[in-house]
Amino acid sequence: MALPFATPALAQPRFPDRSIRMLVGWTPGGATDIQMRAICEAASRQFGQQVVVENKPGASGTLGVQSIAREARPDGYTLSQVPNGTFRLPAMATRPNWDPLTDFTWIIRLVGYMGGVVVRRDSPFQTLHDLVQYARANPGKVSYGTPGANTTEVQLQRFARQAGIDWVPVPFRGAAPNLSALLAGDIHFSAETSAWSDMAEEGRVRPLAVWMTERAARFPNVPTFREQGYDVLGESTYGIVGPKGMDPGVVRALHDGFKAALHDPSHLAVLRRFDMPVRYMNSADYAAFAVEQYAEERRTVQELGLKME
Repeated sequence: MALPFATPALAQPRFPDRSIRMLVGWTPGGATDIQMRAICEAASRQFGQQVVVENKPGASGTLGVQSIAREARPDGYTLSQVPNGTFRLPAMATRPNWDPLTDFTWIIRLVGYMGGVVVRRDSPFQTLHDLVQYARANPGKVSYGTPGANTTEVQLQRFARQAGIDWVPVPFRGAAPNLSALLAGDIHFSAETSAWSDMAEEGRVRPLAVWMTERAARFPNVPTFREQGYDVLGESTYGIVGPKGMDPGVVRALHDGFKAALHDPSHLAVLRRFDMPVRYMNSADYAAFAVEQYAEERRTVQELGLKME
């Protein structure tokens, strides 16, 4: 009888035979954290072992992948959610802390982000045009929050170039502190992933634009950046990686378990809540995508003149 998950070798125990750590490089309460907790809960049922989320916020969401590259054993019991900064930060650094193409085992791509620009409900900015006009008239005086430098900040830098404006990014360690600062009035707007969706439905924030290829299903009246004349697209994707040198049987077991969890009804309900599209790729396709994404990020870094401070 075939086992539900691959066994690396006949002399070894079935994988997994203990709990798995999942590193998430963002603070609790944001869209990524909530999504990853949902899929890990569903994966726990698939594996018969707990997949435990451990938050490691900071460094644009890359502290998890740094731990994977530097410290983790390639046994499949320590994994990480892999943000877009995994490709961008090495492209910006003279001496990068990791190589996206050699330091990881690419296991599965999961989902994409919905996101955009939101203001408080009492903000004078009713439209993106209002915000642009004010920022042009007040260079250097408009501040906005991002979930970490070199994340959504890149979209806003590109937007600023196209719109001819100068404003001040304020990086946070995730969506929760970013949106808290917005609600407190510490910043003018937030450039953030869909962690603001519930707040928008409750009327606590007002979205001005989304950086998607099309309007979000839950917010059909909110135009995209492109509809408003700005070529800004930020629908990045993410998945799961492990350390380099993992056993192929373990990789298959992890891929199969998380693929099943990806389509679990409880997880799909969370994706609908945050308008996050499924962007599944298997291990081989995800590794090939990593090569393309790293090349694209290097082009972006060169275009915008980005560098590590």
